Amino acid sequence: MTDGETHQELLTFLKAKLEDSGMTAAIARKESTGFIFNRLWAAIKRESLLILAEGVSEPAEIDKLFLTMFKDSPVGPCGMMDAVGLDTVAFIEDNYVRERSGDPTARDWVQQNYVDKGKLGAKSGKGGLYPAGSTTKSSKHESGHHDNLAAPRLYFLDIGTGGNVPDLSKMATAGKILTASADGSNVRELISGQALPDGIDVSIPTGKIFWTNMGAPPCANNGSVMSANLDGSNVTTIVPEGAVHTPKQIKIDHVNRKLYFCDREGQRVHRCDFDGGNHEVIVQTGNFEDGFADQTKWCVGIAVDPQVGKFYWSQKGASKAGQGRIFRADIDMAPGDTASSRSDIELLFDKLPEPIDLEFEAESQALFWTDRGEYPLGNSLNRAFVGGENGGKEMEVQMLARHFHEAIGLKIDAVNRHVYITDLGGAVYRFGMDGGEKRKIYETDGAYSGIALAHC
Repeated sequence: MTDGETHQELLTFLKAKLEDSGMTAAIARKESTGFIFNRLWAAIKRESLLILAEGVSEPAEIDKLFLTMFKDSPVGPCGMMDAVGLDTVAFIEDNYVRERSGDPTARDWVQQNYVDKGKLGAKSGKGGLYPAGSTTKSSKHESGHHDNLAAPRLYFLDIGTGGNVPDLSKMATAGKILTASADGSNVRELISGQALPDGIDVSIPTGKIFWTNMGAPPCANNGSVMSANLDGSNVTTIVPEGAVHTPKQIKIDHVNRKLYFCDREGQRVHRCDFDGGNHEVIVQTGNFEDGFADQTKWCVGIAVDPQVGKFYWSQKGASKAGQGRIFRADIDMAPGDTASSRSDIELLFDKLPEPIDLEFEAESQALFWTDRGEYPLGNSLNRAFVGGENGGKEMEVQMLARHFHEAIGLKIDAVNRHVYITDLGGAVYRFGMDGGEKRKIYETDGAYSGIALAHC
């Protein structure tokens, strides 16, 4: 037997052993990764040399750009293409093909498989190289106003009582409004110095953020409703202290240009114009001046369905007591009715653990709510179809997700079919509409209450 035959026999023996041990696939994956890396590196190297050969740049500048782009980037090249827009990517590739008489494979592939199908990345609700909502617009696009941009900007509240505020005597000014990309990245402080902020909503058409401050302490009649520009400037009080006791969730009715907000210890549901004008009480469950010990009268969450002409609110009941209820009434009060004697109020659900914030999803006629009540039914995300056209499933309470740390804020992204939730444990979550695909996208030692989003 020759040395070559001996060598080949040894290789055959080793290969058989590797296959027996399952290592062949691992080696193949490693070889595949190495091959992909070599292709990527070859393209980078080739373009860098062409730039140098054409006298466009210098080596130091190329290296600086490379490190700036990729060293601390939260996404890779595919995420960056989704952020820029695959239609833009296809356009650039087309220019390369025309100018250099290059291979059209990349251009044709992205055009046919993505652009022609409306899958443009963060610009559309259909996603792109990544699923819808997985990538966000690049920073240069964040101030744009385009109806088809899918990845929303998040706005959420740090109530000011978390571990990040060691001196609780300062909680009257420790509240903040934070903003972030849809995946929980790029978090920054927008507004500070707020007194226990609880509810928030955003209006792109008016360029405004609206939020509620419960006031400190919340047992005093010192709550307020505020507004500001989307960039955090022009902070304005639109409902002053004393006009609302302890405002909680706030919701915009864009159709009728109204704000709805609940008033917990005030035992009321309020409505006003965007500037605070035409302020009215539309539901009154009790009189705080006579005492507010009966927590079954405390109004907390609010949702509006202007198309059908209804609004919904929650009355949470005592903590962990199973006394929570959700009601519905008409936007237009019947003649002769008053806020404390409405004839159109419907009790939809009772004996709930402790319902907090509400969201109404018009397409499915579904009402969603967070519940911070006792385990295992509390600290959950719930849904019920309330439209009466859901195959007999209307009014059936479905628990979609649970095991939060005092769940509060709730917002639906109808474009990407996502649900966002915040809790007082300092976390922001994102789910699918059925409660699946649970993902904790942000977490600190803060305490988060309301959340809103805007496709801007």
